[in-house]
Amino acid sequence: MSAPTLSAPARSTPWRVPPLLLAGIVVAGMIVSGWAPRDRVTWLLETVWVIVGLPLVMLAWRRFPLTDLLCCLLAMHALVLATGGHYTYAQVPLGDWIRDTFGLHRNPYDRLGHLMQGFVPAVLVRELLSRTSPLRGSRWLAPLTVCACLAFSALFELFEWAAAVIGGHGADAFLATQGDIWDTQWDMFCALIGATVSVLVLSRFHDRRMAALEAAARQVY
Repeated sequence: MSAPTLSAPARSTPWRVPPLLLAGIVVAGMIVSGWAPRDRVTWLLETVWVIVGLPLVMLAWRRFPLTDLLCCLLAMHALVLATGGHYTYAQVPLGDWIRDTFGLHRNPYDRLGHLMQGFVPAVLVRELLSRTSPLRGSRWLAPLTVCACLAFSALFELFEWAAAVIGGHGADAFLATQGDIWDTQWDMFCALIGATVSVLVLSRFHDRRMAALEAAARQVY
């Protein structure tokens, strides 16, 4: 069985993070998050991506392991979602502190969540495209990665809209608009910024991590 070929620099650092350790941290964070959240339905809506995503990654790991960079970012994103789910995004204490300290008119934690919604999926999309499609090394890889993240952000906003239609005022905690009529546009803009920054800052390092993963796969097979 041959490992997927990755176009990346041969030089790579020996940085390794045990995936089981990261999975354990995420599970622990989800347990704490799910303990007496402020709104159980909101918690489920906010964390469903972790509840579904973690088992999928673990089931596919033997055939398609992910880079340590992506695993770390996914774990960080999961903890951001778990925190927002526990408190609801509009009431996260860290966001309240930032709002009061800098004189903001709203809790900005949901903006962080949407920045992460672009920043982390950009690495996920880039890795999937690099390892499974002819886009590896193409100049189209970066713009298509950003476009995919923006499309997912728009899909998530439609998901929020559906929740609001179905749940009525009960979905207010999930939407976390905090009275901002432009909240949907801001959310997508934050995701766009996050994805763009991720591609610009992490691409070379990501290539090295994929090269290291390929080298490890060759040793196994």
